[in-house]
Amino acid sequence: MPFLQVQILMKRSCAWLCAVALALSAAGCAQPSRPSDEIEVWHWMTDRQDALETLARKYAETTGIRVRFSLFAPSDAYTQKIMAAAQAGVLPDVFGILDEKVIAASFIKAGLVADLTGAFRADQGAWERALSPKALDVNRFAEGNSDGVKPGIYGVPLDIGSMQMVYNRALLRKAGIRQPPAAFHDWLRAIAALRRVGIAPFVTGFGELWIVDCFATSYAINIMGEQKVLDTFRGLVPYTDPDWIRVFTLFKTLREKGAFIDGVVIKGNKVAEQDFALGRAAFAFNGAWSVNVYRQMSPELDYGVVPLPAFNTAVPMVSWGGAESSLVVNALSPNRDKAVEFLRWLTEKEQQAYLSAELHILPVNRAAMADVPGALAEFARSVETSTHPKIWPVNEDPVVGEVFQKGIQAIIIGERTPQAVARDVQAAKARQMERTKR
Repeated sequence: MPFLQVQILMKRSCAWLCAVALALSAAGCAQPSRPSDEIEVWHWMTDRQDALETLARKYAETTGIRVRFSLFAPSDAYTQKIMAAAQAGVLPDVFGILDEKVIAASFIKAGLVADLTGAFRADQGAWERALSPKALDVNRFAEGNSDGVKPGIYGVPLDIGSMQMVYNRALLRKAGIRQPPAAFHDWLRAIAALRRVGIAPFVTGFGELWIVDCFATSYAINIMGEQKVLDTFRGLVPYTDPDWIRVFTLFKTLREKGAFIDGVVIKGNKVAEQDFALGRAAFAFNGAWSVNVYRQMSPELDYGVVPLPAFNTAVPMVSWGGAESSLVVNALSPNRDKAVEFLRWLTEKEQQAYLSAELHILPVNRAAMADVPGALAEFARSVETSTHPKIWPVNEDPVVGEVFQKGIQAIIIGERTPQAVARDVQAAKARQMERTKR
């Protein structure tokens, strides 16, 4: 599962409790001995196993060090494997931590994840400068972070992505639309034009709450600015504020204009991707990984990539983006230094270019990113202006977040009004803040 495809927030909360308990219990565990010429990597990326094994063979030929990539899928099973290994003290040399940054923080504070800051900043910061800052920020803990982690970089990003709007060029031409809309009011006109010729305007995986959250917070930041959104999470701004009413009303407007494909709130993203790939909708909201997905589903699909149409055209439209996948080094590994050197090699331009060409993903190496073609290049242009909850100093409480996301689903199907949902979310926020005070 790509980094941006995070799990439902309520599940995250439970996972966090488990991670803390397991990581803390593992702090004193000794790691098993391994051959000094072998590095063991655990991962969950089913689509990348063959490419990674190819690079592992190349590395062995070059250095004499064998790298063994062990795949555990799906991602839920992988996470359980990591938790159990942490508890038993048998983590591999290199592994990934899926889920929120607070879980990574618990592993770091338990002494299970190496601080890589020194390696990134050696040689006048050569490694750090070679990689996308947005991807590194996902693995970086800043000074004064709320997780209580020593400032530094604790993970190595392998690729990068962002959430954007994709559009079917042929369907837009059929509706007489010459270019994709840049402003929300232009999008509404395009929606009307598509409806007149019998084309479903918009599809996305709103059956997955994280996509609802991504879409909504992107517009919230556009309407009121990131600082006001974060102040809402801090409890300083209520969800009944006029700006939040505008965010909720945006979904009502899209519903009333007939923007959504039938059943959008019960569609998983895989189904939504198929709808777009097969020409069942003109617009979709998806991540950079979709380039490979659409290529496999419909190789001849003619589509482009643009930001979501801005509601407030005075400021740029941003969306979630950052490292799609990252790996950390086991701080207790006897092969720790060799593992760091391998990850450095894996993120060099040549290896990153190979992974990008083979897997149709955005490389994290900045020099390699300059050469990506087509739709990947269009996704790449949005990376530097992206944001993500993992780099925010504060996030909304998971319980409040679920009320927020399900409330938006209720607006989309016409069960709740924007004002009613605003009151529901604010009531949930007040309850959670009261609990926190106790």
